[in-house]
This record gives sequence, structure tokens and C-alpha cells, in this order.
Amino acid sequence: MKTYHALTEVPADLGPSAVTIGKFDGVHAGHRAVLDELNAVARARGLTSVVITFDRHPLAQLDPAARPDALVSIEQRLELLESAGVDVTLLLPFDKALASMPPREFAEYVLKEICGTTVVMVGDDFRFGAKGEGTIDTLRAHGQELGFDVDVIPEVKPGLARKVSSTWVRELLASGDVERASELLGRSPSVRGIVVHGAARGRELGFPTANLSAESEGLIPADGVYAGWLTDGGVRYPAAISVGSNPTFAGVPPKQVEAYVIDEDIDLYDHVVEVAFVARIRGQVKFTGVEPLIVQMNDDVDAARTLLRDLA
Repeated sequence: MKTYHALTEVPADLGPSAVTIGKFDGVHAGHRAVLDELNAVARARGLTSVVITFDRHPLAQLDPAARPDALVSIEQRLELLESAGVDVTLLLPFDKALASMPPREFAEYVLKEICGTTVVMVGDDFRFGAKGEGTIDTLRAHGQELGFDVDVIPEVKPGLARKVSSTWVRELLASGDVERASELLGRSPSVRGIVVHGAARGRELGFPTANLSAESEGLIPADGVYAGWLTDGGVRYPAAISVGSNPTFAGVPPKQVEAYVIDEDIDLYDHVVEVAFVARIRGQVKFTGVEPLIVQMNDDVDAARTLLRDLA
């Protein structure tokens, strides 16, 4: 997949293309449906499949206080788009100039002139242009004038009335329901970061953990203990994962991700690892002392081991 970070970077011979436009935060099942259709149409018609997305949520420019937390980092999003088989991604800076571009100018300049668009594929809630003034009807009208088609992709509703959305995934992660979030994403939610040195309490208790840097990529689920996987250099290990501040001990910063690799003793310091959350074992608990904590940690590891063995 080729990635361009500005309209001025795009080569003149990009088109003819099939284009979709959106935030694509999380690249969930709804997004995948659009991308699958985009690629199918592009292959059938001999077009380049193009995703137009943005370097930040539009609300970061329009209403920063209302901006939601991102499900994935920009790097993760690009990797997911590439894995979906997209030919080209335009990762545009959502700055004042783009936010104020009228729908007609966006259609003529970005879609027709820059992308050489033959067909645009969007969801039925698509809006574009300054203040979201452009609707699907607006896009169709511009398409008729400028020479491109507009296809609307049906919503993905997994047997329920509610459509798959990034907002719904965020709600599930906030409640710790990583299993349901996995269904909507089509993969286990995960975070990625550098393993840093912690207080070494886990090692002292017999459970050395890989502590992820506070600058990790990806949205961290609710506090608690999870079964999941830690991937290092392409090798996947079963893990019991703690998320939270560890309330049994004082002075621990909030929202830490600590992964204990089950039945392995490996040095992960300074490695960039990915931690995927498969199932929540329990919520966070404050224990009266170290001994009951160790008992519970043994139970947590046993539960994670059994669960992951069944999934392997």
C-alpha cells in the first residue's frame, strides 16, 4: 500500500480510482465491509482502490473538547488498512483549510482532480465538506456533474438493531467487554508499546510482568485482569494482563498495562510488544495484603492459561 500525507504528494497518474472516505478509527467490521466492497469494485473495473482518511479526528479541529479517544494510533490504522488490501491511502491533515473546504470544492479538487475518481463508496451516514454540509445527495449531484458514481454501502448490524461503530467499540472497552468488542472489530483489541522498567513488584511476587510505557498506542480497556496474548517480534505468548493502578500498593500511577507471560521467563525490556485482550477475568480489587493477592494472582493465571489453551 502506498501512503501519501498531503494532496501535493499525490502523483498525477493516481486514477482512475475507486475511493472511500472516512475516519476509519479501529478499522472495525463496518469499515471492513466498505473496504471489501471498495476492493471488489476496483478489481472488477480495473481501478486503484483509494482510502481518504485524516491524521486526527475532525472534532480535534472543530470541537476539541468533544473529541473521542482514538481506538488505534495512526500507525496501527495504516497497518490495518494495508492488511485490508487497499492500494493507496491519503492520510490528510484535518486542518483549518480542509475543515473549511466547501463540498463542491472537495468533490472537484480532491475527488476528481487529485484522485481521478470513477466511483465513491461510502456509508449511508456520510457527510463531507465545511460544517458537514455535504450529504450523499450532494455527493451524487456533484458526481453527475463531474463524472463519478456514488455507491452507498449498507450498515453492518451483527444481528442487532445497532450498527457497528467506533463509538460502540469505545463503550465496550470502557466497560471491559473485550469479547464483544472483538466481535465488532474482527480481531482482539490491543495496545502496543515499549516495555519499560516498573517497580518490580510482580517479580518479587513471583509474577514478573512486562510493563508497557504510558505512551502506548491503542485504547486501553477498563481496569481489571484479562486473558490475552503478548506478541514480540512475531512470536505470540499467552499472557495474564493487569490493567489499572494496582490499588493494593500506594503510589502506583493509574492505567498501567502489565502482562505476565505464562510459563515463560523472557527478557522483554525495551522491546516493542503488542498486548491483545481476549477475555476479562475479573475487575480490579484492593487486597488486604500480599498473601491474598498472590493467591488471587495464581487463580488469575490459571484461568488465563485454561481459557487461552482452549482458544489455541
